[in-house]
Amino acid sequence: MIVTSAVRHAAAGSAAMLLVLSAPVAGAATPPRAPVAAPAALPSLGPGSPTEPTPPARRFMDRARLDRNGTQVQPLSGAPAVPTPSALSWVVADAGTGEVLAARAAHRKLPPASTLKTLFALTLLPHHAASERHTVADEELTGIGEGSSLVGVKEGYTYRVSDLWNGVFLSSGNDAVHVLAAMSGGWESTARRMQEKARELGAVDTRVVSPDGYDAPGQVSSAYDLAVFGRAGVRDPEFTRYCSTAYADFPAGSWSYGIANTNRLVTGADGVGRYPGIIGVKNGYTSNAGNTLVAAARRGDRTLVVSVMNPQAGGGLAVYEEARSLLDWGFAAAGKVEPVGSLLPPKSEESREAAGAAGAGSERRTDARGVSVRGGAGAPAAALGASAAGPGAAAEDSAGAGPSVALPLSLVGSACAAALVLWAWRRRVPRS
Repeated sequence: MIVTSAVRHAAAGSAAMLLVLSAPVAGAATPPRAPVAAPAALPSLGPGSPTEPTPPARRFMDRARLDRNGTQVQPLSGAPAVPTPSALSWVVADAGTGEVLAARAAHRKLPPASTLKTLFALTLLPHHAASERHTVADEELTGIGEGSSLVGVKEGYTYRVSDLWNGVFLSSGNDAVHVLAAMSGGWESTARRMQEKARELGAVDTRVVSPDGYDAPGQVSSAYDLAVFGRAGVRDPEFTRYCSTAYADFPAGSWSYGIANTNRLVTGADGVGRYPGIIGVKNGYTSNAGNTLVAAARRGDRTLVVSVMNPQAGGGLAVYEEARSLLDWGFAAAGKVEPVGSLLPPKSEESREAAGAAGAGSERRTDARGVSVRGGAGAPAAALGASAAGPGAAAEDSAGAGPSVALPLSLVGSACAAALVLWAWRRRVPRS
């Protein structure tokens, strides 16, 4: 009986030890182990997760609408009535998104006059520091068109580049344009570079012949292209600083004289009220082009750009009042119209949409540990789990999954065997 009791106790103890030692084995696979060399942050990417970026809603825009005659607008409920300017063509656009809110004959090719200086500035501004000084040579002032607007640049005088740009933006000085072009490779080279810049921005209606905007055979632009140039300009702090300046001093050797911006929406001159939040951009006039204007204004966190080409009624100042009415309408129509086009180049727009689609719909894979990660060519192999890393990685994970239980189990088995041997030996003793 004593032996039987001892055997029972040994068996019970062995069973208890086996249960205790086997408990971690059953739970060892429960807590997932962090992936080896996982990305610095793997946010929760499940549907509805607050950290999942929401792709922007794709808004279909039929670019062909801007080729049509007549006013193009898509009003929603509560939208204000669109103005009816007398200009041959015009555009109202959101400078932030590039969305065209309304337009008329947006791609009609017309002479741009001095509004072409916006493209001139976009092309050459990055290549000269504002503090750079230049002494004007006689030949740099040759070829200026008869009747051109001038700021008063003189040969033999030394000017800072910032002075010359003030002459371009405020006085629309063709003499300042000629000097800056000469500093940048010459007249014809500047025209070619401007043409390349226009294509880069997606402005395909523009043909540059004379960089200052002076009437030249074949030189044309469009309200659409001018709005593209205006939008690009107000996104450049240096461009914005010049085009929004109302007054400046222009050097003349040992003295200087004041110049004023000829854009009446900036200065409020000649009875044209200064527009609230006005940024600029550039006005123009020739007998062939009539009055032209690119204007931008900011209200709250929204910036609009409008372009107006050749009003047919109202006199020489009508271009400012028509631009004012378009700006007023654009701000009032916020969120109440669907866009009818975009100022973004088609390739740029497609790339942005593709990037948004890739971010929203890229393949999501779940690895063996249940960690959701984004698949893709740039994803680290370890972040994609054992199935992506290969069998070697899976074997490595198994090897390091936790402490081995083989030794304790062998000890328990040995203890049970010893107890059985002892029990059998004890049973034979009384018989001998």
